[in-house]
Order: sequence, then structure tokens, then C-alpha cells
Amino acid sequence: MKKKNSSIKIFVMLCGIVLGVSLSSGGVLMAQQHPGPAAALSAADGEQPDQRVEVTELKRTSGGTVNLKFVMINDSNKDISFWQNFGGGNTISGVTLVDEKNKKKYFVVQDSERNCLCSSGLDRVKPKSRINLWAKFPAPPEDVEKISVSIPHFQPMDDVPISR
Repeated sequence: MKKKNSSIKIFVMLCGIVLGVSLSSGGVLMAQQHPGPAAALSAADGEQPDQRVEVTELKRTSGGTVNLKFVMINDSNKDISFWQNFGGGNTISGVTLVDEKNKKKYFVVQDSERNCLCSSGLDRVKPKSRINLWAKFPAPPEDVEKISVSIPHFQPMDDVPISR
């Protein structure tokens, strides 16, 4: 029992030393910072009040595709339902990219069974919550540096930069 009490005392002393060093170096002991949400490249309001989307990434990949990542934010008091609202079934396959320069519209890539390469199995975005979504598209020509993102039931987002 005496040995256990000694171990506890040593542990408490070490914690005090670490705390003292932390406080003397910065004045405040802070928890480790975790990165917050990615900064939005573009944002759009929905047809319904207090609903919006924010594009967080639009990036070319080595496979000749473009990955779109976005957040759907529901600050309203009603659910946002995915059933038949954003493409087909419970997916976001209705999202498109529009290349204004070449007058071309890009649809979500599908696999050999005609399933979208996108967020799927979705039900709803509950009130006062948000959901991270993604979709893969054929890449526009290399000289296209900006493109419009069109998400059903949200205002179009023009001139969204495509990163590499």
C-alpha cells in the first residue's frame, strides 16, 4: 500500500510540473486544437429558408476525374429529405458541373451497374445539423480552371476553382 501511495504522489508531482511548465510558457493551458470545417470555396442558399450548401473541395484526380466535396447545412426546423430530391433514390446523383467555357454539362460518374460514384444510402438531414457529401465527375479539359456547381434545390455556384 505504501508503494502505491508513493506512485500516486510521484504522478501528481509530475502533473504539477507539466502544468507549471505549460502555464509559464504560454500563460494558459490549452487542449490540443483540432482543425475546424474546411473553408468554403463557394456557398449557396437553398430554395427553403435556413438551408445552404458549401463547396469545400473541387479537385482533379490522376484518373481523369474531378472530386466534389460539399457540406449541406440545415439550420431550419424541417428535415431535408434525399428521397427523389437530389437525383435518384437516396443519392446526390442529380448534382452536375457546368463548363460555361465549352458549353458542356458533366454528370456524376456511374459504375458498370449504373450506381453513382457519390454519397448514397442517404435519408435526410435533420434540423439544426449538417452532412458531408461527395461526388465524382469526368474531368473537364485541363484549360478549364473554374466551373459552375449545380445542386438541385440550391442556387447555382458559378466560377468555383478546380484545384490539382
